[in-house]
Amino acid sequence: MLLARLARVSREVTATSARSQKIKLLAELFRQAGPDDAPVAIAYLAGRLPQGRIGVGWSVLKDPVPAAEAATLTVLGTDAALTALAAVAGPGSQAERRRLVQELLGAATEEEQRFLVGLLTGEVRQGALDAVAAEAIAAAAGAPVTDVRRAVMLAGSLEEVARGLLAEGPSALADFRLTVGRPVGPMLAHGAKSLAEAIDKAGRCAVEEKLDGIRVQVHRDGRAVRIYTRTLDDVTGRLPEIAEAALALDAPCFVLDGEVIALGGDGRPLPFQQIAGRFGSRVDVAAAQAALPLTPVFFDVLAVDGRDLLDLPGDRRHAELVRLVPEERRVRRTVVDDPADAAARRAAEEFWAETLRRGHEGVMVKALDAPYSAGRRGAAWLKVKPVHTLDLVVLAAEWGHGRRTGKLSNLHLGARGPDGTFVMLGKTFKGLTDAVLAWQTERLRELAVGESGYVVTVRPELVVEIAYDGLQSSTRYPAGVTLRFARVLRYREDKSAAEADTVETVLAAHERPGPPEPAGPGAPEAPDGPREPGTAG
Repeated sequence: MLLARLARVSREVTATSARSQKIKLLAELFRQAGPDDAPVAIAYLAGRLPQGRIGVGWSVLKDPVPAAEAATLTVLGTDAALTALAAVAGPGSQAERRRLVQELLGAATEEEQRFLVGLLTGEVRQGALDAVAAEAIAAAAGAPVTDVRRAVMLAGSLEEVARGLLAEGPSALADFRLTVGRPVGPMLAHGAKSLAEAIDKAGRCAVEEKLDGIRVQVHRDGRAVRIYTRTLDDVTGRLPEIAEAALALDAPCFVLDGEVIALGGDGRPLPFQQIAGRFGSRVDVAAAQAALPLTPVFFDVLAVDGRDLLDLPGDRRHAELVRLVPEERRVRRTVVDDPADAAARRAAEEFWAETLRRGHEGVMVKALDAPYSAGRRGAAWLKVKPVHTLDLVVLAAEWGHGRRTGKLSNLHLGARGPDGTFVMLGKTFKGLTDAVLAWQTERLRELAVGESGYVVTVRPELVVEIAYDGLQSSTRYPAGVTLRFARVLRYREDKSAAEADTVETVLAAHERPGPPEPAGPGAPEAPDGPREPGTAG
C-alpha cells in the first residue's frame, strides 16, 4: 500500500467529526491493505511509531526538503526506513539521523511530507484511535465487533488481531484467547467523588485498598514467570523478587493482577517516586533490589490451572485468589453485601479511614457481580481518593526565571479530547523539586518539537499526575474551564498518553465549576499569559 493512500485517509478522517464516517473511511482503507500493511497503518493513524522513540526532534525536521512529484513510498517501505533510523547510535548519529530523515522526506510528496512530519512530532491525533480502528477492521473483515474487541483485549494488540483477520478472515479470532505468558490489557477504573457515591453506583461491592505502587500482571507457567506492566512491557528481569514470590505459590499455572509496592521499616508504604526509581533500574538489578526490595500485592486472578476466569463475577474470582495467594500477599478489603445496610456502609467508611491512616492513597470500589473487562475502563471499578487528582499530558513547558533559569518549569497540561487531540486545561510550576526539575528539563527537551520565545512545545507523550482544588469557568481555555491551584504530584511513566483522563471525565467530576476566574493579580495564566514569576520555586 502506498503511503499516499494512508496520508489521504488520515486527512479525510481529520476532516470529519462523525464516528460512523471515520469507521467507513478506515474500513475502506483496511479492505485495500495487506495483512502486513494494516498493523503499521493502525499505529500511524493512532499517532504512534512501532519503533517507539527514534531520536528525531524538531531540530532535525525544521529544514524544508523539496517534495517528490509522484508517490512511490509504501507503508512498509516507510516503516523499514524508520526502523533503520531508530537503529542509529554512537558518534555522528545526529548527522546520520538528519541524512536519513531528509532522504525519506525527499522521497515523499507534499501531502506525505505533512503526514510524516506530523507522525514524527506526535501531531497525528485525528481521532483514528484504537476503538474506532477496531470497528473498522471488523467491518473490513466481516467479523462481529464484539468478538474483535475481545480478541484485542486478549491479544493485547489491535495490530496483531488486524493482521490475523486480514490474512485468515473471522476464523482467526478463535486463535486469540487468554494465554499464560501473553499479557492482556488490564481492567481500569473510573473516578468517583466520594465513597458513598461509589457504593451507590457499584451496588453489592468490595471496598479495597488503593495502593500507590506500579501495576503488574504476573504470568506463571511451570517454572517460567513473566511480569508485565500496565502498558504490557516485559519487566521480568528487573523484578527478581516478584518472580520468586510467584514461584512460591502453590499452583503451576496462573495469571495474577496486582501492584508492586515498597514498605519502610515501620511497615508503611514508601512514596511512589522511590518505587519508580527502583522499578526503572536496568543496570545493577541485584544492588537495586538490596537497596529497596519490592513487595507484590495481588487483587485479582485472570486464570488458574488452565481455566480462563475473565467472565466469572468478581466474588468468584476473589474466591480463587484466596485459594491461590496467602493473605499477606493479598490486598485488604471489606465487602458491602447490601448498599442499603447502614452498618455495612459505616464499616466501609471506617475501612476507608483506616486505609488512609496506613498511608495508602485511597480505595477501590468493585462490583462483585462484574466480570474482568480486560483492556477497558468500566464503571464496575471506581477509585476514590481524598483529593482531586488527574492524569494529564504535558503539551508544552516554559523556561523558568530566577533560580529556575535554564530549567523547563511551567507545564502546559491537557486532557484527551473526543477526537484524539489534547485539550489544554491550565498550567502549573508548583510541586516540582530540584531533582524533578532537572529530570523534567532533560526529558522534555527529548520530546521537543518546536520553540517559540520562552515556550517549548513537546510531543504529547508524558503523563503527569496533578492534584488540584477544583475547576473554575474560564474563557481562556478551550474546554471552558481551568484547574484551580494545580500542583505536580508525580510523573507517571508507567502510563501512556492514551490512558490520560478525558475532558469528559474532568467535566463530569465537577458538574458545576466554580465562579469565573478573577481578573488581575492572582488569576490563572492564559495560554499566552505572563511567564512564571522569578520568585517561584
